[in-house]
Amino acid sequence: MPRDLHPRLLRSFAAVAETLHFGRAAERLHLAQQAVSRDVQALERELGCVLLHRSTRSVELTEAGAALLPKARQLLELQAEITALGGTRALLVDLNSQGWGPDSAAERVLAAARRRCPEAELLARYCGGLTAAARELAAHRLDASFGRYAGLPAADRERLVHLPVRLEPLAVFLPLGHPLAARTAVPLAALAGHPVDVFAGQPATAEWTDLGLRLLAAHGLTAAPARTPPVGGAEFARYLARHGSPVLTAVGAHDLPGAVVRPLVDPVPLSLVGLVHRPGVRHPGLAALRACAAELAAAEGWLARPPGSWLPAEDAALLPG
Repeated sequence: MPRDLHPRLLRSFAAVAETLHFGRAAERLHLAQQAVSRDVQALERELGCVLLHRSTRSVELTEAGAALLPKARQLLELQAEITALGGTRALLVDLNSQGWGPDSAAERVLAAARRRCPEAELLARYCGGLTAAARELAAHRLDASFGRYAGLPAADRERLVHLPVRLEPLAVFLPLGHPLAARTAVPLAALAGHPVDVFAGQPATAEWTDLGLRLLAAHGLTAAPARTPPVGGAEFARYLARHGSPVLTAVGAHDLPGAVVRPLVDPVPLSLVGLVHRPGVRHPGLAALRACAAELAAAEGWLARPPGSWLPAEDAALLPG
């Protein structure tokens, strides 16, 4: 019988079992692939059984591995709960990215949760997108995030809890010299002939790119070429000036030097922002986040869909009945 089984071994095994790939598991855990392989081998020695069948082309769970996986997840969740007992551990909350106005759903919910539960420490993080945040959630390096849950791969969605929070109208960033910049609002049809940048070159925000491509396809519009995305407001302003393409964003994003934000209309396209976290996490800060998100959504009609608006069917299916 193994003694003092280290949670790290279970975490490495779970990552490989869920991705069926040592390289992707290593990326998720921010470890070297050799370290993940050593952890799995050490766990197999401790348990006295083979958990994974490896070949040069594939990784598959053995019967013992398939039986262990749900129990490993339970133990890892229990470890997180024990760590959070009494709220002494800070709750790490991803707000997606900096630069949004104070009216953004994530900022509003976090501020309300801090007021509701001042004894708990809630620390903001900026993973850049929910796709990147989902990896951090799976690795227990993050506790909650905000973003478009419907745009995550099915395997990630199955491991996460989702609470719809707000339907946010979409907009575009435009350089001041762009022919559409003088308008107060931009009809979707006016974007014909103006390829729209949906950050196709940014894997951390794949859920956002998916939303943008769905919007463009539904209205006969084209996407700008995939480019290396900028980081930070100043670099984004340079990026926008250099390439000149409208960049998809949400209403409420701050204007940048040399650029303006213009809402999209006819129809108004929407993004469903949700609060996402791992199941079974017990922390007073998370309870406050969930309660404040639900209260704000109800009080301000955040989930009321405007007539004639556009929203992908996958997102619409997540709205409360």
